[in-house]
Amino acid sequence: MSYRSLDPRLIIQTTERLEQRIADRFPDAGLRRVARDLVALAGDVSRAAVELEKPILWLRILVGSVFTAGVGVFLFVGTILPLERFAGDTVMESVEGIEASLNTVILAVLGILALVHAEDRIKRKRVFRQLHELRSLIHVIDMHQLTKDPAALSPHFTPAAHSPDRPMKRGDLLRYLDYCSEMLSITGKLAALFAQSVNDEVVIDAVNDIEDLGSNLSRKIWQKIMMLDAEHNAAK
Repeated sequence: MSYRSLDPRLIIQTTERLEQRIADRFPDAGLRRVARDLVALAGDVSRAAVELEKPILWLRILVGSVFTAGVGVFLFVGTILPLERFAGDTVMESVEGIEASLNTVILAVLGILALVHAEDRIKRKRVFRQLHELRSLIHVIDMHQLTKDPAALSPHFTPAAHSPDRPMKRGDLLRYLDYCSEMLSITGKLAALFAQSVNDEVVIDAVNDIEDLGSNLSRKIWQKIMMLDAEHNAAK
């Protein structure tokens, strides 16, 4: 087993185990259903990351065919056809002919370069589609912890008329918040699979944005956990 790269199979196993832990403690909570979606998304992302490591063969064959055909055309024009047919009667006409030839060569090179980078653009689009789902799920996880306020456990807390129902005790609330933090951490690892599979600066920047989003929201959760610990220690 290599410890120099992320193993998609182990990430899926960790996600499934987390879903089972949530089901054991909160079988009827909405967080369990979110965990199920995370398990399904982990499988989709892992498969997509593995596929992205492979070259797009049909595209590479197309690029090779176009390049070969272009080289063949230039060789045909330069060696078989007499160049005098493309020369003008005057210096100006000859210069225009040379300029037109150079423009054709430049356009051909740009076209080939566009085809060469087409594989990167296709893979990048696939990555962004998966990262969009991860970003949406991160916000869903954050919504589930949003109303879990440690201050509600204080004996001096007075709920308002429209305050949400907070039936959890301290131990359950700690576990709930910790599960949310773990789920956010897993989303960052799933995003990192794409940076591992596709060596593209744009993809790496997008993955870093996903990891930063999850880390920032996880810090909010840990602030609540620290508040619970502080209140518990103060009550001793």
